[in-house]
Amino acid sequence: MATLLPAQRGSLRYDNFQFLETKRPWLSLYGIRVRPVAPVGSTSSKPVVESSLLHRTLPDELIQEVFMRLTPYSLGRAACVCRKWRYSTRMPCLWRNACLKTWQVSGREENERLCAETYGSSWRAMWHSRPRLRYDGLYVSRNTYIRAGIAEWKITNPVHLVCYYRYLRFYPNGKFLYKTSPLRVKEVAKSMQGRATKSEGLFSGRCTLEGAQVEGAVLYPGSQPTVLKIRLRLRGTIPGAYNRLDLLSLVTSGVDENDVASGSEDVIIDGWQDDETHNPDIPAISHRRGMQPFVFIPFEEVDTSVLNLPVEKMDYYVPG
Repeated sequence: MATLLPAQRGSLRYDNFQFLETKRPWLSLYGIRVRPVAPVGSTSSKPVVESSLLHRTLPDELIQEVFMRLTPYSLGRAACVCRKWRYSTRMPCLWRNACLKTWQVSGREENERLCAETYGSSWRAMWHSRPRLRYDGLYVSRNTYIRAGIAEWKITNPVHLVCYYRYLRFYPNGKFLYKTSPLRVKEVAKSMQGRATKSEGLFSGRCTLEGAQVEGAVLYPGSQPTVLKIRLRLRGTIPGAYNRLDLLSLVTSGVDENDVASGSEDVIIDGWQDDETHNPDIPAISHRRGMQPFVFIPFEEVDTSVLNLPVEKMDYYVPG
């Protein structure tokens, strides 16, 4: 059996250490602030920062025109590109247009007054701090319950886990679409991006937003019209997101045909109590099942959302 000299054993250990060690040259840059260097031959003491090819090609006016056509959430992504884009995305005109479009029901004068009195004339602060509904996606509530099955063969107590969804899509003019379906998000999103059709189980209604509370009503037409009144609380998992809607109450009640305008399918019921009945044939019912919070899903994420998972992979979903 061969033996190794002490020098050889030391070199072997050193070689193994060199082999197992991962070199990280970027560690030497920690704590060092990289500053621009003045070009060679320049007499100026100030360093010159070389702009990118995009900034040298496009003037500031064209960049502003591009930003004017972006959504506020796309502006937030653009602000992360570089320092110049960050300052460009803070132009007041960009956020003013976004605020006026989002709260167009309030009117231009009311929005300008509220921005000046409450948010220090900062449209960007108004966009981030004022509660608002999002229009670039769907609010989805995933609900499950256990239903007893029919006894067959040797199975005497079969049970089934039933999963269904409530869908809400809001519009800036105060209208919204409502749908209850067992279909998953990616199967319903396309139908809710178009016009509401009763054949697909879509119903249109009207809603109001006061502070963080949302109230809406949907009219189910027919021989005995029924109104679904829904009350929700708007919140966000992070500041300014407003991606959650807590379902506070869900009430159905009959409506007198004389109180419903001819040809109208979207109404707002003001001052109704939860147990108030307007048609003795269809009394008011306050529902307690299916009260899971709504989660906002942008249209570009409907195919990849976890809410598309079947019940065998996700029997219960905690919105947070």
